[in-house]
Order: sequence, then C-alpha cells, then structure tokens
Amino acid sequence: MPELFADVLLDSIIDTLKLVPFLLVTYVAMEALEHGTEGRTEEVVSGAGHMGPLVGAVLGAVPQCGFSAMAATLFSGRIITAGTLVAVILSTSDEMLPVFLAHGIEPGRMVRIILTKVLIGIAVGFSLDAILAQAKRTGDGKAHIHELCERAHCGCDDDHDHAHDHGHSHDHDSLAKSVLRSALVHTVQVTAFIFVITLACGLVIEGVGQDRVAALVTRHPVRAVVVAALVGLIPNCGASVAISELFLAGTLSSGAMLAGLLASGGVGLLVLFRTNTDMRQNLMMTIFVYLVGVACGLAVSYLGVSF
Repeated sequence: MPELFADVLLDSIIDTLKLVPFLLVTYVAMEALEHGTEGRTEEVVSGAGHMGPLVGAVLGAVPQCGFSAMAATLFSGRIITAGTLVAVILSTSDEMLPVFLAHGIEPGRMVRIILTKVLIGIAVGFSLDAILAQAKRTGDGKAHIHELCERAHCGCDDDHDHAHDHGHSHDHDSLAKSVLRSALVHTVQVTAFIFVITLACGLVIEGVGQDRVAALVTRHPVRAVVVAALVGLIPNCGASVAISELFLAGTLSSGAMLAGLLASGGVGLLVLFRTNTDMRQNLMMTIFVYLVGVACGLAVSYLGVSF
C-alpha cells in the first residue's frame, strides 16, 4: 500500500508540474485582458437593456476573473435583468479554459463547449426575462451600485481597484506587477486543486480499478449529471477544475461535464447572496441555474452528443 501511494503521488506531482507553465501563461494573458478592459465591460453590460442576455452571455464566455461577481452586483442594484445575470452565470466557465489549454485540448472542442454554453445562456436568459415580464415580476429598483460593490468583497475586486488606481497614475510598472501577481495567485490555486484532484483520482482508480470506475459512471448517467451540477454550484475555482479534469480523464461524460460547467459560475452566486437582500430570490435563482444545468446535461446525454 505505501508503494502504491508513493507511485501515485509521484505521478500526480509530475503530471501537475507539466501544466504549470501553460497555466501561468494563460493567466497572465487573462489578467492583462481584464485589466485592459477595466470599467468598459461593466458599462457595456449595464447599458445593454433588453439585449442584456445576449451581451451578458457573450461577455461571460470571455475568461475574466470576477465577471460573474460584477454581474451579480449589477443585478442586486437592479442595473441588469435576472435573465442577464443567469445568462452570465451559465456562459461563465470559471477555470475551464485554463485547464483545457494546459492539457492541450483541441481548439475545436473548446469552441464547441464554450459556444454551447453561450447559446444556452442566451436562450435561457431571454426566456426568463420574457416570463418575468409577462408575470410583471421585473421590478423597478433603483441603482445603488457603489454601496453594493462595497458590500460584495469578492476576492477579485481588490485587484481590480488596485489596477484601476494605478491606471489613473499611469504607473505601468505597478500595473504589470499587479497582473503578474494576480496570475501567480491563480496559477498556484489552480495547480493545488489539480494536484489534489489528480492524486485523489489516481488513488481511487488504482484502488478500485479503472474499469470499475468507468462502469460505475456509465451505469448511472443521470446520477453523474445531478452530482456534477451540484459540484458546479460550489463557489470556488476547485469546482470547475474538478469537472474539467474528470472530463478530460474520461471519467465524466459530455452531459455531466456540461451540467457541471453550466452551474459553475465562479463566485457569482456567492456575491449575489452577499449583495441582494431578497434571500428567496437568491435561492430561486440558484435552484433555477442548477435545474437548467441538469436539464441540459440530461438532454446531451440522451441525445448522445459528444464534445
């Protein structure tokens, strides 16, 4: 048993370390993109009006830290509609893209998955807004965006403010350091999650047997979809990392993967609970996102769609 653990541990360390350079490069690019568009994204989303679900879903697919948190804050201030927020959450893939890129997945597969999530976000977002409008449940709240931002305290806001302040002072060196620091933090966090997940999966597969693990997931596709969507709701980058890693390893089917990633909207739902005082509305939003993920995952499974 000690020898088995040592072998799996060594393999997990080697496999994880191979991904670090790709993760770091990806996160540097992502952080540079986000800091470069600071402020403009919020303006585009908040000014989208009835086209909010379309704009939100498309921008949600762009890998940006904290975008779903920003959308939740805008919704809490009634700047955007419920459909727009849902569209953002469904299209946001959190850490999926960096993990896929680090593993060298084919660009075509990534595009298909991202496009599927965006289209689902658009369709569901517009449908939700239409239903709420018909039921006259759209509300007429006023904006209190600055107060809401102060209460949100999502992890990324500090970095955004830091970068924003330096942008005003034109301190490019400090901005570059901020981008690198944020990228390093993300890389370390995701690397740690990948290592833990890889080690755990390796031990399970070696202990139970790869054939038995595969058969267990195959025999219970509905359970896999339901559980994957629940995992996706966890407001932590580890959720999307786990789902992506298990999908790439062949443990999760396309349906289960899609269900999990649709529900995995980063810290968006967490910030919603911290900024929106209507807890019933927050719970309904969370349940709705979960059910959409499960429904789409089951549809993909039964239709035999493969990504």
